[in-house]
Amino acid sequence: MSRPKKLPLYIDGRPQKAISGKSFGNFNPATGAKLSEVEQAGRRDVEKAVQAARKGFQEWSALPGIERGRVLKKAASILRERRMELAEIEVRDAGKPIAETPEADIDSGADAFEFFGGIAADIKGSHHDLGSDAFAYTRREPLGICAGIGAWNYPMQIACWKTAPALAAGNAMIFKPSEQTPTNAVKLAEILTEAGLPKGVFNVLHGRGETGQFIATHPDIDKISFTGSVPTGRKVLADAAASVKHVTMELGGKSPLIVFEDSQIHNAVSAAMNANFYTQGEICSNGTRVYVHEDIHDAFVAILKSRAEAMVIGDPMDQGTHVGPLINADHFEKVMEYVRLGIEEGAHLVSGGEKIAVEGCEKGSFMSPAIFTACQDDMRICREEIFGPVMSIMSFRDEEEVVNRANDTEFGLAAGVFTQNLARAHRVVGKLRAGTCWINNYNLTPVGVPFGGYKQSGIGRENAAVALDHFTQLKSVYVELGDVECGY
Repeated sequence: MSRPKKLPLYIDGRPQKAISGKSFGNFNPATGAKLSEVEQAGRRDVEKAVQAARKGFQEWSALPGIERGRVLKKAASILRERRMELAEIEVRDAGKPIAETPEADIDSGADAFEFFGGIAADIKGSHHDLGSDAFAYTRREPLGICAGIGAWNYPMQIACWKTAPALAAGNAMIFKPSEQTPTNAVKLAEILTEAGLPKGVFNVLHGRGETGQFIATHPDIDKISFTGSVPTGRKVLADAAASVKHVTMELGGKSPLIVFEDSQIHNAVSAAMNANFYTQGEICSNGTRVYVHEDIHDAFVAILKSRAEAMVIGDPMDQGTHVGPLINADHFEKVMEYVRLGIEEGAHLVSGGEKIAVEGCEKGSFMSPAIFTACQDDMRICREEIFGPVMSIMSFRDEEEVVNRANDTEFGLAAGVFTQNLARAHRVVGKLRAGTCWINNYNLTPVGVPFGGYKQSGIGRENAAVALDHFTQLKSVYVELGDVECGY
């Protein structure tokens, strides 16, 4: 048997071994096979990447925006050309089905580079008329060295969503992928180098929490963009506070999906399934609290049960698979514990919630999508982020009641509303305390629309032109045209 390959760090435009001399294993969630031995960045590796980024920033930030944009658009083109190769890497790393990965992960990442490559030349400030003797203007300038810390559920997409606006604005980037899904970050680095990005402008550091802490506390890193859980986000925020870094956070959620009695029920069921079972439910914005009007509750549940039980659970490399394995055995046990808690607290398990054996993937942690009814708002399955295929359904009677219940959470990442009454849809969305809302659909995130949350679900926004505000700083310039008065 051949030994697993080494996955290197990527610093100063080339793959490199870790100075730390440490490494860790990366495993396929479906088969348990070891994919690679991953170089682990220590403090000196972080310092090396910062030095490379500082030099790269000087060259990259001096280029006109239109030239930066050409590199980003070239990277988008290469991502599209290699979409199936990269999608298969994503499947092996994360366990998500190949049926969804090319579009949801690779195309989404390419869209980000294409979008921000297109607006890199249009980053600008404003003019302020101060009368005949003076005026002022503002400049949008890059922050310097930005760091991205990614999550394991959408490795390539997250890397692209953070890197594209950072580079468009003229920054250098140091990216730490999740230790669970490290491979495609290095592929992205290779693609950016091929596209013409100068050395040192994009660097990849692998590692666990310690590496992330070295990055978050480094005094010469100007900004952290983090995606992950709320508890980890709090730690990163505290670390970044020591040097008052710019921070954006895309954290967790326990989002509501509200289905009114006049909804097109089959569409609403489709959205609820997408909002709970896509990528095995391992999505931060998922609508895991499904509020269904009492008049259609039973019909909704019957259709949902039938369709969920027809989902194919299997090898994620099979195009016919709908549900792949959870990321690892520990996470599987955490999700299954919530299934046990739901039953213990008195919810009714309508379907699923069982460990599933998949031929050829015996070491994978597969489970059937779980559907609970008879749920109460104070149950743990209705209040805590599970990050797995577990749906909690609750009935409601009137609009004011359901809005109050939907808002009764520490989270505020997303929300969805289904109704044919568009006046009601807009009224309800206006009252929901969530940063990203959908009407008559769920979990669509086009690159031209800002994405982010309220409350403990995050700080700042990703995607759309507004993301550039989080990767630039504003400089005000006063210009005197007349004489300078002096009273002494």
